[in-house]
Amino acid sequence: MFNLEKIVNLMIRRGFVFQSAEIYGGLSGFYDFGHLGVLIKNNIKKLWLDFILKEENIFLVETSIVNPSSVFYASGHLENFYDLLVECKNCHTRFRYDHYLKGEYGKVKKDNDKYFCPLCDGILTEPKKFNLMFKTYVGSTEETSNEAFLRPETAQGIFINFENYLKKYRLKLPFGIAQIGKAFRNEITPKNFIFRIREFEQMEIEFFIHPNDHFEWVEYWTKRSLEWYINDLGLKKENLFVYSQSKEELAHYSIKTNDIYYKFPFGEDEIQGIAHRGNYDLSAHIKFSGKDLSYYDESSKEKIIPYVIEPSWGVERLFLALICDAYDEDEINNEKRIVLRLSPKISPIKIAILPLLSNKEKLIKKAKEIYNYFKNYYLVYYDDSGSIGRRYRRQDEIGTPFCLTIDFQSLEDDTFTIRDRDSTQQIRIHFNDLLDYFKEKI
Repeated sequence: MFNLEKIVNLMIRRGFVFQSAEIYGGLSGFYDFGHLGVLIKNNIKKLWLDFILKEENIFLVETSIVNPSSVFYASGHLENFYDLLVECKNCHTRFRYDHYLKGEYGKVKKDNDKYFCPLCDGILTEPKKFNLMFKTYVGSTEETSNEAFLRPETAQGIFINFENYLKKYRLKLPFGIAQIGKAFRNEITPKNFIFRIREFEQMEIEFFIHPNDHFEWVEYWTKRSLEWYINDLGLKKENLFVYSQSKEELAHYSIKTNDIYYKFPFGEDEIQGIAHRGNYDLSAHIKFSGKDLSYYDESSKEKIIPYVIEPSWGVERLFLALICDAYDEDEINNEKRIVLRLSPKISPIKIAILPLLSNKEKLIKKAKEIYNYFKNYYLVYYDDSGSIGRRYRRQDEIGTPFCLTIDFQSLEDDTFTIRDRDSTQQIRIHFNDLLDYFKEKI
């Protein structure tokens, strides 16, 4: 696999991703996505919606990003949602303690009970808790009663709407409530480009089940997620594996968690968690809100508090995994080529429409006719700037699977050259057969 620096350079050079507030020096842990990046993220989200809505009893919701502090007192986030932080007494650089111990900032330096800064050798403070949530205030005054937080996950918005869904949709177990949305975590040390950032997007399901059903649902969603990665997104099977968290690693709400890991250039790390949350969240919100969030089970004629399985995907992490998986370099006619071998389902542009020469009016006119036709079916791109070889390379770099070239023969017999991104092989097809060809391939 190629190193992360090459991949980041391509992402920035071709406008997939930008540093947020770059003209003001940037804001660490925040990124903006350019046109191509947005298209890929939208393709991921669309494929995810197609995937989950094929399951039985999955319902969508979109909840607020800002919640009152009472929500997070109930959920345990204000007490338990923290990382341990150490700070250098000399240079005042802060480090996440568990990452420091793993050597992620450099060689761990220790003398007796003291740890030392990997940057300046200053003495590090004792570990202290650092809550990861962003605080804000609702209303005109900054008072405790107006205190609110940006959500660190999309889950709580689902739990506090549980009663609404039971009443409005008359749901029966098992069922899931799913949403796509932004979440915010004030990470101590954002790192590895868009992998660990402070503002990110999640795709989550809270899947409510009868307490008699149990761990088999964790395995079900683990299996289904792996199938989706490989069959729909085109990730390489050999770059994925499942890691089951130990009891010491589990979040405060979790009974069992499977993580799906991807083998990134910087090491193996999580792109999805499948957490068995038990009835922790609903029980907590019952206690703190005073509302009855139980479920009446008709078969047993009793009220129960459902258990919850939570499959949670990170959009930016999945985006990065797909780019890392697809990035390749080869040579054509002794010239180095960078190519993104993305699945056509993920590629931001499906077809590039290219007149062979950029200074021939008849070719340009025909090419624009073809462009105007295919834009009704696919996201296509027109380019007549520079040599045809350079235009091919530009499309290879952004992952466009097909280039359709209009030449002088096209003017005579309505046939066109299609170039395949991965093999660079070219075939000639009549206009009447083009749409069927692309439907089969894309």
